[in-house]
Amino acid sequence: MKILITGATGLFGSHLAKKFASLGEIYALARPTSDKRLLGKLSEKIHWIEGDLLDEISLEEALAGKDLVIHSAGMVSFRSEDKDLLMQINARGTQNLINGMLSSGVNNIIHISSVAALGRSPELNTIDETHKWSESDLNTPYAISKHHAELEVWRGVQEGLKAMVVYPSVLLGKISDQRSSTQIYNYVLEENSYFPKGTVNYIDVRDATEIVYQLYQKELWNEGFILNKEGISYQKFFEVMAQSFGKKVPSKEVKDWMLNFALIFTWLGKKLGLSKSPLNKQTAMLAQLEVVMDNSKVDSILKFKYTPLSETLNWAKSNEN
Repeated sequence: MKILITGATGLFGSHLAKKFASLGEIYALARPTSDKRLLGKLSEKIHWIEGDLLDEISLEEALAGKDLVIHSAGMVSFRSEDKDLLMQINARGTQNLINGMLSSGVNNIIHISSVAALGRSPELNTIDETHKWSESDLNTPYAISKHHAELEVWRGVQEGLKAMVVYPSVLLGKISDQRSSTQIYNYVLEENSYFPKGTVNYIDVRDATEIVYQLYQKELWNEGFILNKEGISYQKFFEVMAQSFGKKVPSKEVKDWMLNFALIFTWLGKKLGLSKSPLNKQTAMLAQLEVVMDNSKVDSILKFKYTPLSETLNWAKSNEN
């Protein structure tokens, strides 16, 4: 079996590459500058194909003769100025991949989306796979780009492809990885005092990988699955994290009226080149919301036993793989 993985050098992609390597040969589409560190020794066994999602010729080469595509490549950013780039990489890149699959006869794809792609509705505090996307000020440019990427996958299904779409929440990897979602650790490591009043949805990246593998083994095509251990308050999440890392627990709740002050200082810091904070009006509003991503669909199928948060955090700070 020949498996093509996009984004194999990323946090989730590297774990998926290691897991799916037991099923066959792994091929990976990557730029020559990609950091392959997260793959460890597996990187030497992977068949590397130079290119990216916006290079249709390299995609054609990468897809030739493959049996399965795992599409985990993409850009993560919550900066409003990255809006166009997000659409280009996440939406157009996926469009190119789906078109390439249709023309090359590769039929099966596991698409790594995000819970952000399900959208947000201010009136709902629980969201599952049936949630219908609606226009909202709560949808970040990243969420919009991932939503459009997913639409391309379902278009492919209408034209004959078989797809499995998974929506991971915040993926907890190792502190040393310093990839997108793992940077949430830095907030506690830097001993910030405040915590948002909302809910954080998270899952150990190893659990997410195992779930995708088990769902694939069950051949549950043309369905979507939320990958989420639970949704808990940021207060509790940061408390467990601080205790695990031996850091000061954030003890002051962010009140809604404080956000405007925080945003002013963040804006000023960015203008002066002093801050790279992802905080903006949308991300601040989202962090104040109490929304849980419902994982009952996966749980009803797999009866999966999730890794406790304290165990995940102990692994995150360790030197283990």
